[in-house]
Amino acid sequence: MELRHLSYFQAVAEELNYRKAAERLFISQPGLSRQIKQLEEELGVQLFERDKKHVELTVAGAYLKEEVDFVLNHLESTKQQLLEIAEGREGELRIGFLGSASNQVLPDLLKKLSLNFPKITTSLEELSNQTQVEMIQKDKLDLGFVRLASVPEDLEMKPVFRDTFSLVVPADHPIQSKDFKSVGQFATEPFILFSSDYSNYYYEQIMGICRDAGFMPKIKHKSVHALTIFRLVENGLGIAIVPTSLKEGYELKVRFMEIPEISQFTELSVIWKPENRNPVLGKVFSLFS
Repeated sequence: MELRHLSYFQAVAEELNYRKAAERLFISQPGLSRQIKQLEEELGVQLFERDKKHVELTVAGAYLKEEVDFVLNHLESTKQQLLEIAEGREGELRIGFLGSASNQVLPDLLKKLSLNFPKITTSLEELSNQTQVEMIQKDKLDLGFVRLASVPEDLEMKPVFRDTFSLVVPADHPIQSKDFKSVGQFATEPFILFSSDYSNYYYEQIMGICRDAGFMPKIKHKSVHALTIFRLVENGLGIAIVPTSLKEGYELKVRFMEIPEISQFTELSVIWKPENRNPVLGKVFSLFS
C-alpha cells in the first residue's frame, strides 16, 4: 500500500463518483478503478458497492474513510509544522471560535501568546459549535471556543468566560433601561434569535428565560450570525436576547439592556483533544489558568 492509494480512496469516498474523483485527481477513470481494486485486494475487503448508477461505501469502506481522513490530515499538519520550524518558528496553533469570542477572550489569548510564545503562529476560523467539535476530533483544529453544555468523551472542555444575557432593542424603543424590569414586558413583540443550529443548549436557555417570565416568544427570524441579528433589530424587525459581551465591537442603532434577576448565564469554553500531537498545544494551557 502506498500513500497514493489512500489519496485515491479518499477522493472516491468523498465524491462517490469515479469520474469526478478521477477529474479531481487528474488521472484516468480506468486508472483510478485499477488503483482502488489494488487497494481492496491488498486489504482483503470490498470498500465500495458499485453499479452503473451508484457508488456507495461498504461498512468497511466507511470505517477506512474515517481512518484515512485522520492519517492524511495528520500528515498535512506535520508538513505545516515542519515548515514553521524550518522558518524559525515553533509551530502553528489552529483555533476555531464563535463570533462572541472575538470581542475579549480571543484577543486576550493572542496577546498572551505573542508575549509568552512569540514564535508560535496562529490560524483562526470563525465556525459553529458543531463544526469546531468535528474538526477538533479530526485534528483539523487544535483549540475551539464554543458554547456547549458538554462535548464528546474524546474531547476536553474548560470554561473560560461567564457572561450574562442582554435584551437587544432598536435605539428608539420606548422602553428605556431605567424602566426595564423583566423580559415579560416584551412578550407581545417578535423575537430574533440565534438558531438552534448555533447551539441547541444556548437556544434552550433563551426559551427558559422567556418561560420563566411567563410567555413563549414569537420567533420571527433566526440566524447564526450576531451582526445579522443586530441589523434586523436595528431595522425594527424584532428584538433579541444575546450574551452581554456581544455589545462590544458593533456601531449600530440598537440598545443593550442586561436582563435583571434571572438564573441563566452563558459560558464560553475552550475545547481540545488530549490526544492531539501538535507540539505547541501543551504550551498554551498555562495561559488559561
